[in-house]
Amino acid sequence: MMQNKDKILELLRQNKTNEEILQSVCDYLEQTMDKYDWVGFYFRNGEKEELKLGPYTGEETDHVIIPFGKGICGQVAVSNANFVVEDVSAQDNYISCGWKVKSEVVIPIFVEGNNIGQIDIDSHTVAAFSSEDEDYLEFVCKEVSKLPLISEMTKK
Repeated sequence: MMQNKDKILELLRQNKTNEEILQSVCDYLEQTMDKYDWVGFYFRNGEKEELKLGPYTGEETDHVIIPFGKGICGQVAVSNANFVVEDVSAQDNYISCGWKVKSEVVIPIFVEGNNIGQIDIDSHTVAAFSSEDEDYLEFVCKEVSKLPLISEMTKK
């Protein structure tokens, strides 16, 4: 995954808006990682206790706003911890994104110690995400947090 890290760094250094950069990261991850079927970013919606959908790639979703605590993404907004779900059907507090989704991983993005958002990835494969995926996505989130004005994404 080292070459993927180099490509992520290259994408994040493009002279484009944050939205365009994050969209290119979503597209790249979905295209190059076999089991990544939906890739998107959610950001805190201003001062509200909710997440708002940012750039994503994959099937359309109705989950444009997610209240803190609801679903996997909402739980990560509260816990500030990674959440890997091997089988979404076994989760009580899961918001279905479609019958094809079998597993999910959500990794928070921190700026100056504050959880400003997260990357959310769905897979059509049960137990699709390894600890290597988790480490790689932590790297992606750490690098995304360095984007100029990334915390502004929480205000849009």
